[in-house]
Amino acid sequence: MMTKEQVLEILKTALEASDGEQTEAVLVSENEELTRFANSVIHQNTMQEDASLIVRVIKDKKIGIASSNILSKEEVVKTVKHASKIASLSPRNQEFISLPAGKPLPQIDGFVEKTARTTPEERAEAVRKLVEMAKPHGIKASGAFSTSVLRLGVANTLGVQAFYQTTVASFSTVLLSPTSAGYADRESRNVSDINAEEIAEEAIKRTVDGRNPRQTEVKEMEAILLPYAVSEMFDYLAYMGLGATSFQEGRSFMSEARGKKVVSEKITLYDDGLDIRGFPLPFDFEGQPKKKVYFFEEGIARDVVYDSFTAFKEGKESTGHALPQPNSIGPLPLNLVLKPGNATLEEMIKSTKDGVLITRFWYVRPVHPKLTVITGMTRDGTFKIENGKIVYPLCNMRFTASILETLAGTELVGKELKLEKGFFGGNLVPALKVKSFRFTGQTTF
Repeated sequence: MMTKEQVLEILKTALEASDGEQTEAVLVSENEELTRFANSVIHQNTMQEDASLIVRVIKDKKIGIASSNILSKEEVVKTVKHASKIASLSPRNQEFISLPAGKPLPQIDGFVEKTARTTPEERAEAVRKLVEMAKPHGIKASGAFSTSVLRLGVANTLGVQAFYQTTVASFSTVLLSPTSAGYADRESRNVSDINAEEIAEEAIKRTVDGRNPRQTEVKEMEAILLPYAVSEMFDYLAYMGLGATSFQEGRSFMSEARGKKVVSEKITLYDDGLDIRGFPLPFDFEGQPKKKVYFFEEGIARDVVYDSFTAFKEGKESTGHALPQPNSIGPLPLNLVLKPGNATLEEMIKSTKDGVLITRFWYVRPVHPKLTVITGMTRDGTFKIENGKIVYPLCNMRFTASILETLAGTELVGKELKLEKGFFGGNLVPALKVKSFRFTGQTTF
């Protein structure tokens, strides 16, 4: 397990070995221990330690990037020389201005010792509890329980020097009966927050209630989206339109929407990498401090996130949302928060006359990024609601819907936030009740 001193020494070696005008070194390290189970039996325990060094060298607006996961001093120097050679052979990027300078960084303690020290036996005991609770119902359990330590170090020749470490615990399961499936997960920096019995109860109820699903008429209907589905929907919205690259290229809905009311006033969405309720990250992959950025404020479109490249193009400062290089996507928010409302799930169901309750999505793909249209399937718990009551389970359904149109029809926002893990971050989201969600097909299972 790499220490802070080892990470910073590797970064220092990389910068000193460069002959570029500007140089950046990023080191990402992960120690993950994983317990995986299927058919109610643990079949795999793994421990993986990996680290990757990414070097970016700038020479007269020519950019070279190279990486390696061999971190001996000799290999670090070799990686830098390789990046330098690539820069020499590359065309000039006339839009590139500079790497960012070092700035004061917020201090966050994201490391939980208990998570880092979790043993295979402790993870196995949590799995045993879930399996034993599912067994009397004739349900088979599959899933995974992982505990990880993540470290990020960033340095450049303009004064950036940053290090952060955090822990992640994640337990997810899919329970299967002959005619149904039920999903549940919990994620936290602190493994003590992971309650196997709570996960089991949620997934078992969903599986038992979902037995012998039926088909229903394919049409636009009211929908209740549980946090699993809400989080994935916002991930796709972020990818399609909440970063400065798509905004500057005119591919984002934000290109025309800024300052306009585009979703329900019940929707306030922002990114906050310093929120300790989630998986905070005080700086980005360029070592720039995270800023809180609002995308929707009571339904009004506000802003997008920037890295240094996109920010300098507009004469702005980075908001701290750079991704690892090489990166054609541009900056992205990694810590989305949807402001909660005051509705319970029971109130959402009671208010629904003709609709569907969706646990989560599956196989989601963008259809029209600027119109925020996505398509995908429901999965692991889909239920028909009529006159304020869940009346029967549904076969999985295909949807093709605009995220903005869906959010414009938000009627109720849940009062409880759920954390869903992402890449070096996570989303805090509640359930949503929307007045219209477009279904386009259905399955027989």
